[in-house]
Formats: sequence, structure tokens, C-alpha cells
Amino acid sequence: MSEFVLYRKYRPTSFADVVGQDHVVKTLVGALVGNRVSHGYLFAGPRGTGKTTIARLLAKAVNCEDRGEDEHEPCNKCASCKEFGNLTALDLIEIDAASNRGIDEIRELRDGIKFVPTRAKYKVFIIDEVHMLTREAFNALLKTLEEPPGHAIFVLATTEIEKIPPTILSRVQKFDFRRFSPEEVTDRLKKLAGKEKITIDEPALRLIAQASEGSMRDAESLLDQMISFEGNNLTAQQVEEMLGTVNVRSVHEFLEYVIALDARRAVDFINETHDAGYDMREFLKAVVSYVRKLMLLKIDATLKDLLAKELTEEQLSTITVLAGKVSLQDVRHLMNHFLEAADTMKKTNHLMLPVEMAAVSYIEENKKVHPVK
Repeated sequence: MSEFVLYRKYRPTSFADVVGQDHVVKTLVGALVGNRVSHGYLFAGPRGTGKTTIARLLAKAVNCEDRGEDEHEPCNKCASCKEFGNLTALDLIEIDAASNRGIDEIRELRDGIKFVPTRAKYKVFIIDEVHMLTREAFNALLKTLEEPPGHAIFVLATTEIEKIPPTILSRVQKFDFRRFSPEEVTDRLKKLAGKEKITIDEPALRLIAQASEGSMRDAESLLDQMISFEGNNLTAQQVEEMLGTVNVRSVHEFLEYVIALDARRAVDFINETHDAGYDMREFLKAVVSYVRKLMLLKIDATLKDLLAKELTEEQLSTITVLAGKVSLQDVRHLMNHFLEAADTMKKTNHLMLPVEMAAVSYIEENKKVHPVK
């Protein structure tokens, strides 16, 4: 059932629970304590970074019946907090602009704003994916934002800030939400696993964190999916099989063949990886990520500290040895070939071919410069 989905079951219920968006929380907390809450906010950032969560927390906090003048946290005990917490409050209006993007919906919203809240102090309107609104709808929304009634608060959320008209931007307070770091995602998943009594090793958590690409919701959904399929004991191998990802050791082996200018073994490896059922898109993404790590090591050895957050000590030692076998120029050429392969892969159904071409092209070019004896 939906209430047992991890990202909903453990959604933050207070500002203190929010991870990774300290700059947003600090400003909103100051506004709540100083009674300076704005009539309009715009939360912009990638998916799964807490925009809707913080919008709902703000709605709950401004309407909490027992929150003191110098306090910012909702009590989570009063009737209002419970209604806003379980999303049954009549004065919390959430609109998905992706499916309600026309002027009629915004006019209906504008007409409804005129009425005072049913029970709460404020009516809070959360418009998700607001960039999807039509031009006419934006114009109608603008009129509402220009002269909102005192009992209305708007929170607009978007993943595409560049599509928001300047006229809208000028009438709201804008907050930029950032992607979560792998460490933040890993720490969060570790806590959830502990609460759910799930045994999962550190490499498995890191794999999920990397696959989520900075989206906490995606990471929690992936963990949920893993638990559903594999049970309460999870390993890195299970995560790799589930996600179709390739482990660091395999990528390292492949790049060793390429750097050694061994075309046959490099091509064999690509075909074996494909035949084993791995997604070649994921394989190429992993290769590009690994070449990036090589590049950082070649730029400055002290950048090894950055990689320590993503690799184990053994993996870090192994990639350092490989970095000693290539120049920065070699790494740059490697990156160019594999990035070109990623672009080519979008245009063909033969997913092995771009990877094979990238490896062979690099090897042939380098054989001319460094003939193999």
C-alpha cells in the first residue's frame, strides 16, 4: 500500500528532519520566527530534492494552532497539523500544472482565492511543475500574485526555471534546490534501512545513491524496490543486477584493455558484457564516470580526496595505478571518444557499436603515436 512506500512513510515532518537544503530551511525558519512569511515562493531544482516536502512543511507550520511566536516547527499534534500532515486539509490546494495547465484552471483557482480559509489561518496553494502552464495561464496567475489576499500563500515548484516568465519571478521569493550529494543520499538510506531492519552493505548503498543522480526520492524508491524483490538482506551484487549497472571492477578491466591498446580483448569484453544482459547505456555511463575519475587524478593527485567519497580504498589504489599508465592528454582523448559514443548511441539501435567504435578508434590513434612492439 502507498502508505508503506519509504519516501512517503519517512517524509520529513519538521524542518529539522530536512536534509541537504539548509539555505532554504534557514530562510523559511527566519521568516516564520519573525512573522515575515511571503505571499509567494518559487522552489526551483531537480526532481526529488524536497521542493514539495518543504512546501507542505511551510503550509503546516504557518497554520499550526500551537506554534509559539518565536517558534518555527509545527507541533504535529494539533488538529491543523494532522490535517496538513495527512493532506486532508481543505485549505491546502495542490495543483499539478502538467495536467492542469490551462487558463480555466487558473481562473478557477483565482476565483477560489477570494474565499477565506475553511478552518486554517492561511490557504496554501502549491503548484507543481508550474513551468507547464500556458502563456494565458501565466498571465492569469500573475494578476493573482500581484494582489493576493492576506490569507493566501503560493508555493510554485519547477524543475525548469528557465521557462518561468520574468514577470512571475519578480513577484515571488526564489529558492534554488540543489541535488543531494552521494554521501547525503547514502546516509539517509542507511538510516531508513536501520528503521526498517534491513541489512544492506555500504557498496550497495553507494550504488543506489549513484543511480539516483542526486534525487532522494528516486533513491528511496530504488531501495523500496530492492526490498520488494530481494527481501531484507541486500548486497551490492543484487543492486547491480537489479539496476543493470556494471561494477567498478569490470569498468576498470575494460579500460585496462583500452589503455594497453588491446583491441581484441576490449571488443571481447564489450560483447561479453552485452551478452551477460547489462544495459550498454549504463555501461557507457559507468565508463565515462570512471574516465572522469582518471582525469581528476591526472590534473592533481590531491584530488584523490574527492574520489574517496565514491570509491573504496582498494578501488582508489587500483585506479591510481591505472592513472600512472596514461597522460592527461590520453585521458582527454578517451573522454572525447566515449562522450561521442554516448551521443551516437542516441541515434542507433545497435548499442554495442558506438562503444566498440570508441574503443577501437582510441586504440588505433594511439598505436600510430605509440606503436605496440
